[in-house]
Amino acid sequence: MRFFACLACQLPYTQNSMISLALDTSAPSGSLAILRNLRIIGAVMTDSHEAYSTRMFRHLESLMTELGLTLRDFELFSVVAGPGSFTGLRVGITAVKGWSEVFGTPVAAVSGLEALAAQSHSTASLLAVYVDARRGGVYGAVYRRSGDDLTLVGDEVSTNPEAFLAHVEKAIAADRIACGAPTDQRNASRAGEVAFVSATPEVLAAAVEQSPEWRGHALENVSALLAPAVGRIGVGRYRRGLIVDALRLVANYIRPTEAELLWKGP
Repeated sequence: MRFFACLACQLPYTQNSMISLALDTSAPSGSLAILRNLRIIGAVMTDSHEAYSTRMFRHLESLMTELGLTLRDFELFSVVAGPGSFTGLRVGITAVKGWSEVFGTPVAAVSGLEALAAQSHSTASLLAVYVDARRGGVYGAVYRRSGDDLTLVGDEVSTNPEAFLAHVEKAIAADRIACGAPTDQRNASRAGEVAFVSATPEVLAAAVEQSPEWRGHALENVSALLAPAVGRIGVGRYRRGLIVDALRLVANYIRPTEAELLWKGP
């Protein structure tokens, strides 16, 4: 098991501070983060075979004890709503639903792909973000970055690596049209325009090297510790009024669950 924790030194909290909790249970390396406004004051990350349903609550209790907080102190819960492990997402979302209902606390639902994109250090205007979806597939999306703002271009997808590269091609073309690029520039070189970003870059490496269009394109490796980025994105959504309650919080699986795929109706 890998354990990571960090605590800020500037305590106690002031009346002008908003304390929020961010939660990611979308992948094996799940994480928690507690923020004061946009500053991370505590974080925990684990990579373990132990079920989220036991380790998450134990780690959260330990972190809150270190910081002298209770669940009632949080003014916002930010949670990864997808894509990712169906079971993991259910655990995190169900927990946040319960806390939100009990304490009347608003929720910010965040895409794990957006949290990966937010970590990129690339200067490219488009970020093609992806994660391992198992069974030879990837979850992916393309975001346009303008300053600190990220805008989804097209849809989030669940597909194979080769088809994701085709999705990126379409997103580039759509973005150039939306930005008013001249017709003769809509098929111009992609060099410097798109960055591939992932916490598991290796799942796309073979497809990139086998593609005449993308061969040699760098793959940026960012942290699998998503909760800090999720928390900052969540605070931004809270400030813009883009929050939900327990009833409206739903998972975004992107692809059907295995039960749905195997179900046979009349």
